[in-house]
Amino acid sequence: MTTPDHQSPAPQPPAPAAKDRIYRSPMALLGGVLLLAIVAWLGVDALVKGHGRTPWLALAGLILVVPLVTAFTLRPAVFAGDDRLRVRNPFRVITLPWGQIASLRSGYSNEVVTKSGTKYQLWAIPVSLRARKKATRRQTRAEAQARAGGTTGGPGGGFGAGGQRGSAVPDGPTRAETDKIMDELRGLLEDREQAETAQGEVTVRWAYEIAAPAVAGAILLTILRFTG
Repeated sequence: MTTPDHQSPAPQPPAPAAKDRIYRSPMALLGGVLLLAIVAWLGVDALVKGHGRTPWLALAGLILVVPLVTAFTLRPAVFAGDDRLRVRNPFRVITLPWGQIASLRSGYSNEVVTKSGTKYQLWAIPVSLRARKKATRRQTRAEAQARAGGTTGGPGGGFGAGGQRGSAVPDGPTRAETDKIMDELRGLLEDREQAETAQGEVTVRWAYEIAAPAVAGAILLTILRFTG
C-alpha cells in the first residue's frame, strides 16, 4: 500500500502594502484651480487677439506663471507611510525615514525637524491662526457648558426638557484641523521611529520640471521687455 503524499500548503500571497496617508490643503487646491483658469483665460485671449509683441509677451507670461501657480497651490502634499514621510513642497521633494525625524513642530508654520537639525516646512499643512482661535473658543464654551451642567444635575451633567442630559464634556480637546493632522503625524512618528524598515537617509530631490519652465519664461519675458 502506498501512503498519500502530504501536499505542502500553498504559499500565501504577500499582504498588500498599506497606502500612504495623503494630506493636502483644500483651499490651496481651490485657489490654484481658480487662478489657473483666470491665467489661461487672459493668456489665451492675448495670444489669439493680441497684435505685435502682445502674443509673445502673453506666451512668456504663461510659461512663467503657470508653473509657479501650480508649484505653490496644486503641488504641495505630505505622504505619510509606515516607513517614511514624504514632503512635496513647491520646488523640492524631501523623503524622511521616520528614524531620521527628531520632531514635528507647530508654530506660525508646521515643520519637520531631522536629527541633524535641518528643518523642512510642510507647505501642504498650513497653519491657520484664525482656526486655532475658533477651536479655542469652542473648547472654552464646551468646558463652560460642562461645568454648568455638572452643578445643576450632579456628576453626570444637568437634565433638560424631557429628562435628557445636558451637554457633556467632549471626548477630546477641540483642535484646529491642521493641528489634528500634526497630532496624527506625531503619533506615526512615535509608533514607527524605532522600526527597522523606517531607517535610512534623508533624500532631497529638486523639482526641475517646475523650476525649468519658470526660469525659461522669466528669461524670455526679460528679453522681450528689454528688446522692444
